[in-house]
Formats: sequence, structure tokens, C-alpha cells
Amino acid sequence: MTATPRTDDLLARADATIAGGSITLFALSGGERRVLERGAGSHVFDVDGREYVDYVLGSGPLLVGHCHPRVVEAVQRQVTLGSTFYTLNEPVIELAERIIDQVPCAEMVQFSATGAEATFYALRLARAATGRDAVLKFEGGFHGSSDYAQMSLYPVGPPNYPSPEPTSSGIPRALERDVLIAPFNDLDATAAIVDAHAERLAAIIVEPFQRVIEPVPGFLAGLRALADRHGIVLIYDEIVTGFRLGPGGAQERYGVTPDLATFGKVIGGGYPLAAVAGRRDLLATADHRRRGNDTYVFISGTLNGNPVAAAAGLATLDVLAEHGAYERLDALGERMRGGLRAAFAAAGIPAQVMGIGPIFQTLLVDSPVTDYRTMRKADAAAMREITHGVLRAGNLIAPEKAYLSLVHTDAEIDATVDAFASAATRYAERSTSGD
Repeated sequence: MTATPRTDDLLARADATIAGGSITLFALSGGERRVLERGAGSHVFDVDGREYVDYVLGSGPLLVGHCHPRVVEAVQRQVTLGSTFYTLNEPVIELAERIIDQVPCAEMVQFSATGAEATFYALRLARAATGRDAVLKFEGGFHGSSDYAQMSLYPVGPPNYPSPEPTSSGIPRALERDVLIAPFNDLDATAAIVDAHAERLAAIIVEPFQRVIEPVPGFLAGLRALADRHGIVLIYDEIVTGFRLGPGGAQERYGVTPDLATFGKVIGGGYPLAAVAGRRDLLATADHRRRGNDTYVFISGTLNGNPVAAAAGLATLDVLAEHGAYERLDALGERMRGGLRAAFAAAGIPAQVMGIGPIFQTLLVDSPVTDYRTMRKADAAAMREITHGVLRAGNLIAPEKAYLSLVHTDAEIDATVDAFASAATRYAERSTSGD
């Protein structure tokens, strides 16, 4: 696949006007870039009309696929009534009710426009509730773009728990004291850190399913016990897992309930929307009628609770509520992961195919992956080369976490597995021959 004059022109314009020529971290293998024009179901099309099976899905919001007719209808209906109001509207009230009805921890909800804001607000609520400043997060855990979240997101130095390593420039050095880092899935190490710093810890924030790594048995329950013992707020970042692993997300699947949880992606149906949900006493501090009270927590934004996004989210949740939807998503994920395991085994390449539900990622490593450090042992360069071949076979996919939607078909998954098998075999043959 080579660029065309139209693609070349648009990329040149992007390079001239947009920092880095990109709007997100997303990057295809081989340095290739695409300018997308439209999506339909499980497929996307670039500006030159080239078609791809899409495993990016807008970084996950499109769990029912691109332009699902019921989502489009809901959005079109709401747009004719108004695009935004900066005040209460019926779709967002109904969405709040739906979240409270389905999510175990949710007694009350507050909305934001992005998941990054939601996790930032959740930490603010925890600090206000406890009167403490410090928070604990896990190495490699992704919680958005705030200064807190960018601590030890992609650390490159040796582990030095609980000291953080900033992933971005521009983060105040003073913040390093108030963000403690622990290794995911290591309850003993986490407990030692929490016990030593409990008097200043406001929150433990965790992706209950970190990137593509499942929690080991007892880990989440152990965090719950630690938080209870020290009066710390336990926060689940369910931006990815919320309504993707089931109506109640990861907290329902793993059976451990946090104090607060953040949601995004699926609840907006492809439009900007996120939420903090949790205990009533914690969310009540964000009641604007309490402004001036020393326990008041500011949560507000121009597009918070946008009615178009809420309408899209409600339509998405309606589709997911239909009989067999989550069973189908689980089956698609198992089909993809099982196929990839067989493909890499046949090519003689050691691989760990990770994921749960409609999430998957292949890591080229022969040992179990349980945390950020074991994940880093994977051969990322080899995976980029293999994934480049899969891209060229007509699949929009990066060598990282990928998503499936309710409208992907068995045939599409099988064809993608075949593309991985071919690319992996070619890579193995070149490696053996020394080319």
C-alpha cells in the first residue's frame, strides 16, 4: 500500500499544522499513516477509498461498530433538538440512571467530556474526602493525560518503588512526592507501600484489567481490604472495561466493588462523554449548591453531559442489552485469541496472546506477562514488523491492544488470523535465513 497524491497532500498539510502530524498516540507499523474518511460496521475507508477491517474502533468506543443504525438515528434525532445546552437534559439524566442501575458501585454519577478528566476528578473527590494529598497508581497503568496519570506510565529506568518516573515533560517536580508507584499484581509489595504511607494516601487508582493484563486471584480483593483498613478511596479506572466486559464492567466480572469508578468510551457511543460513578457521599461533594463549603469539589465543563453524546451512549447500551450480545463479544474474542495462538505456534514464534472479552494483543515473549516489567520483555520490534504485514493485508491494526465489535464476523476474524499467520511465517523464515 503506497500513499497517493491525495493522502500525500493531506499528510503534508497535517505535518504543517498539527504537532507531530498526529492527533493521538496511535501509530501504524512501518511508519505508515492513513487519513480516514468514513466507517461502516466493522470497516473503515481512507480518503483514497481503500478498505480495512477495523480493530482500532476509535480506540474502543465503537463496541457496536461504526455508524450503527440505532446510534445514528438517536444522534440525528437529538441534533434536531439541540447539540448542547450546558445544563440538564433528558438523555444525560437517563444515562445516569442506566449507569446506576447496572454498575455495582454506582449510587450517584457526575459527567465529564473525556476519560482523562473523569479520572482526574475521581482523584480530586478522593483527596477532598480524606483530607490527604497522595495517590497510589500502578506502574504502566493508563489513566489519561493529567499530571498524576503521566507518572510511570511508560517508565524506562529500573524500578524504584514507590518513587515515580514522569512520562511527560512539563510535570511539576513537586507532584513526584504525592504519586506513589507499585507493581501491578504484586499485593505484598503494594501492601508494604500502602502501610508505610497510609497517613497521606487519599486514593488507590487501578485499571482492574491493566491494559491487557488480568488481575491475579486475590489482587483486587487485597486492594479493597487495604483501602478499607486505612480509610483510602479505591478507584477503578473502567474507561476501557466499563460496559465492555458486561453491563457491570470489571467490578461485576471480578466481584470486587470500588468506592469510585470512571467510565468513558462505550458510554458515549463514539462521541465525547465520560463519567465518575460511585458512593453517594463522595459524589455529593460535587453538588454545586454546596459551593463555598470547604468540602465542595469543583466538577464542571462546557460539554459535560452533552445530550448528543448521551443519546449515542444510550442507543449503544440498548444494543448491548439485547440477548446474547456479551456472549457474542466473548466468543469473538476467544476466536481471535485462539486463532492467534495457533498461528504463532505454527510459525514457531513464542507468544503470549493476551486479553479478555473483545480485547486482544499479542506479545512476543515466552514467559507469562503479569505486570509492566514482564510486558516490556516482549519483542516489540518483531511485532511491529509482523503487524505491518497484517496492515498491508487490509486490517487497520497497531502492534498493541486491539478491539473487536459486535458486528465483526467470524469470517473477518479468520481472515485476520490468516494474515497474522502469513506475516509471522514470513518473519520467522527471514529470521532463520538471516535476512
